[in-house]
Amino acid sequence: MFRRLNVYPVAFITIFVMLITLTSFDYIPVSIMESRNFITAREMVNDGNWLLPTLNGEPRYEKPPLPTWLSAVSGIALGIDSVFALRLPGIFMIMIIGIFCYLITDKLIKYKTQAFINSLIVITSFYVFAITVEAPWDIFAHGFMLMGIFFLINSFQSEKLNLISSLLSALCIGLSILSKGPVSVYALFLPFLIAYLVVFRGSFKRSKVFTLFSVIFLALIIGGWWFIYARINNPAAFDAVVNTESTNWANYNVRPFYYYWSFFIQSGIWTIPTFISLLYPYLKDKVYNLKAYQFTLLWTLISVILLSIIPEKKSRYLMPVLIPLALNTGFYIEYLFREFKNIKSYLELVPIYFYFGILAIACFVIPISVFFMKDYFVGFSILWYTLLSFTLLTIGLALFLGLKNKNPKTLFISVVGIMVSVLLFLPPIYDKMERNNYNPISEFHKNRLYKDISVYSINGVSPEFIWDYGDKIPELRTESSEILIPDENQFGLLVPRANDSVGEFLKSKNLKYKKISTYNLNRSAKGAKAYKDRLVNDLLLVSKE
Repeated sequence: MFRRLNVYPVAFITIFVMLITLTSFDYIPVSIMESRNFITAREMVNDGNWLLPTLNGEPRYEKPPLPTWLSAVSGIALGIDSVFALRLPGIFMIMIIGIFCYLITDKLIKYKTQAFINSLIVITSFYVFAITVEAPWDIFAHGFMLMGIFFLINSFQSEKLNLISSLLSALCIGLSILSKGPVSVYALFLPFLIAYLVVFRGSFKRSKVFTLFSVIFLALIIGGWWFIYARINNPAAFDAVVNTESTNWANYNVRPFYYYWSFFIQSGIWTIPTFISLLYPYLKDKVYNLKAYQFTLLWTLISVILLSIIPEKKSRYLMPVLIPLALNTGFYIEYLFREFKNIKSYLELVPIYFYFGILAIACFVIPISVFFMKDYFVGFSILWYTLLSFTLLTIGLALFLGLKNKNPKTLFISVVGIMVSVLLFLPPIYDKMERNNYNPISEFHKNRLYKDISVYSINGVSPEFIWDYGDKIPELRTESSEILIPDENQFGLLVPRANDSVGEFLKSKNLKYKKISTYNLNRSAKGAKAYKDRLVNDLLLVSKE
């Protein structure tokens, strides 16, 4: 199965991903989606809610539990309050996506150079990294699904029944379902299957139909058992989640059908090559393997079309499209590897020089921009700035020389180098940006003076606050909107800033209170686009008279 696997590209991908994430991911703030997932993992460990997950003590069945289990296990090993520990399994999934893009390409066209190109494109695409922080459970669903697709291709191409590949495919597809339900089945697997059966229908034997249905049936069992378990053990909460999620798909964040038509932009630094790779009339006579190119192009377009049909649309839902898109982009890059020096047409050369020229200019502009923004940083790091500047200036020079000498390999490596430099050196600089009134509530939780004080909220607080606090923050308001006062003589109460109605309510209940502090998790100044009001709350110390 892995006979053709070259250990060097796989080792490079592994080291590449781990190097970037080990040095940079700990600097990136925890997002609202991450907070929900990390809180659930923490409560699994602290409360033992492994099969029926909770969020702030309440049932949370919106997402299947497999990624949370993996993060919880990582947390047990490295620290359940460690952001890096909980992010580590998602980081491994980036590595998995890179490796299996390599394997799938090598399986289809048996060309290791393009396989390596494809793997580097996918792991340096913008949203592949971004989604690991914004919505980390998606990366598991698509990572496991890509593994399942590879083993299914291996099974399809085998002359005889390949039981091991079929079982591994069913297992991985099942794990994808156990990571985020049918999302990846719809967005990645179904488009793959349609594209594969259309392009390679001539080589698809009837005997493989049984293999396909067997894989799907077994995958549904592996991926679906938890849904049945949760429905049996807490039917009311489970049904409420199903109704909410199904309603959201039709009515929440509704966007027009064409919302995803700029999908290639999500590849970030590869935007122009990915767009050119979609121009079938231009590229069809230039690619190394026409059938494989038709397959990746069709896989990409079908995925976009299927996602466009769903009324609910978000940018992050496009992440699975970036996988076949990276495979498709590799055909254009490989063409440049072979023919760049021989291209004479100005129509072909203009986008090439424009693309790499813009990146070269950016390599000189970024260090200058960061320098002029140094007044916005606390303890501006000369070391990180020097590393960023030196690396980018060197890459910028390499890009100019690559264009002058028409050296496509230098150009490609330089583009990858830009992403490496930005991901390695920019987050530590960003971490030193002026934090204004940044004051995490974790400081209160660590304060020995208040170690016996429980903290509550009335209308709930954002997941970021609960994660940063390090424990549950129960809500006093019940489903009937009644506010129940805790039995403690003293307790903490988190409320939005300048909330006079809360003060009046406490006085009406003969409760005394004083403000301990204003906790602010924003790193940006008020008025900035990144500033969120939900990340600012006053903590009141409430006492009974």
